[in-house]
Amino acid sequence: MTIVERIENDINSNRVMLYMKGIPAAPMCGFSDTVVKILQQLGVEFGSANVLEDTELREGIKNFSDWPTIPQLYVDGNFIGGCDIVVEMYQSGELQSLLQARDA
Repeated sequence: MTIVERIENDINSNRVMLYMKGIPAAPMCGFSDTVVKILQQLGVEFGSANVLEDTELREGIKNFSDWPTIPQLYVDGNFIGGCDIVVEMYQSGELQSLLQARDA
């Protein structure tokens, strides 16, 4: 399986998928920690992948999304953004609407 296939599989297998540094129980950077806390506050189930454990994944996800930083959040197969974008969307209520859209 190529790195692109692995990423596509992750994104298609998890409605909400977070590529982060560390794991949800122990984020290894403040930005990853912020996104995890927002998702947990919203009660969202999400898959995650620790890019620190896999150099190929760390570089592959940046190329896949054409986004240079981690964390990266995907919802319903679409790239949402990194920490700043997730925080802005959370504060505006847009993230909550996006996450509830399919549940309604």
